[in-house]
Amino acid sequence: MANTNLLIVDDDVHFAELLSLRLESLGYQVYLAHRATLALSILQKHAIDVVLTDLRMEHMDGLALFNEINKRFSALPVIIMTAHGSIEEAIKATESGVSGFLTKPIDIAALERLLDGVLERRSSAEKKVGEFHGLFYESDLMHTLAYKLEAISRSQANILIQGESGTGKEVTAQAIHKASAVSEGPFIAINCGAMPANLLESELFGHQKGAFTGATKDKVGLAQLADNGTLFLDEIADMPLDLQVKLLRVLQERKIRPVGAEFEIPINVRILSASHKDLKKAVEAGTFREDLYYRLNVISITLPSLKERPEDIPLLANHFLAKFADKSFSRDAIAKLVQYPWPGNIRQLHNVVEYAVALTPGKLISLQTINEALPEETGAPFIGLNEAKVQFEYEYLQKALAITRGNVAEAAKIAKRNRSDFYKLLKKHNIEPSAV
Repeated sequence: MANTNLLIVDDDVHFAELLSLRLESLGYQVYLAHRATLALSILQKHAIDVVLTDLRMEHMDGLALFNEINKRFSALPVIIMTAHGSIEEAIKATESGVSGFLTKPIDIAALERLLDGVLERRSSAEKKVGEFHGLFYESDLMHTLAYKLEAISRSQANILIQGESGTGKEVTAQAIHKASAVSEGPFIAINCGAMPANLLESELFGHQKGAFTGATKDKVGLAQLADNGTLFLDEIADMPLDLQVKLLRVLQERKIRPVGAEFEIPINVRILSASHKDLKKAVEAGTFREDLYYRLNVISITLPSLKERPEDIPLLANHFLAKFADKSFSRDAIAKLVQYPWPGNIRQLHNVVEYAVALTPGKLISLQTINEALPEETGAPFIGLNEAKVQFEYEYLQKALAITRGNVAEAAKIAKRNRSDFYKLLKKHNIEPSAV
């Protein structure tokens, strides 16, 4: 019952409000809609668990609403209520796939029993491996999140995706795009913290030839390339304030102006944005515009850290492993992966699995190999990506040479590099094969 969202759809406002009060007193979160079109709008914006709809309403009756819900939000339970019930109507409703049929006045005890059964069946159905357009999960936490993602994907509202580094914000944005009404259109991503402000503006909005030194020809911006699709703005908190003003204008007017241009280009894009920083705190600190925050944060999604979803770790580890090699994990290796805190989240798990594959000449990845692949838990702060790459490369080369007992040709072979490139890497890291 806790965290269970119900939607009551009934054109009898008095009845709907009374029923809402009764259900809220039992601990349910209740949304109200007095017409079917409003109900569909609510379903696009909120993660509803069960719909309770009147059978006879103007414009669109309960069965028609159920059919529409079934097309847009598959597997969402619908219970039909009516003051004019008949056996024929009940049979027609249940044959159509509705989860229940109740006559008015509603017996609250009977409704509770029906809701308990519907929710239990739904929960049982979800206790399995889930996949939502590239997101893989088994935990209750991710099943709930995936259900919400499915519900909001068809909305055209802007979505802000928040979460720690490495939790899969871009993969989530791609999943939302694939499930959206513009899935046939382009998905264009840009990292707002990965380039200087002047270059970011040019990348985002394009530029005219001669707009600045080095602009030798016209450039089409990523926002224009995303027309009729989705534009994903990663690390939006790092966007400079002057560029935030221009982005706000784009959101308001749906037009862009390339750098150096005297004309505007209309665009039709859905904006998804993401940040590992707390944007509310950025607004309070004056580094992020409040008006832009509310424009981007029409719908908010917070991705859980990997340590909050330990049930998913074996699934994800095996998913990554299948991409790299035909190998498997020992039981104690999997147990170690589940116990590890994963400060770098899914990205770190991916890298550790890849590293463990490189360290394993046989078919079984052992606990010892996982211990070698994992960084020591020293409590040191999580290092930057470039530093991590250098550290990983050095340790990888050392391990490859140790496995092959200093045989460079064999080490290059397991690293899938030619001998010349492998020697260059050894020289880069000042590693003498004979000393390993």
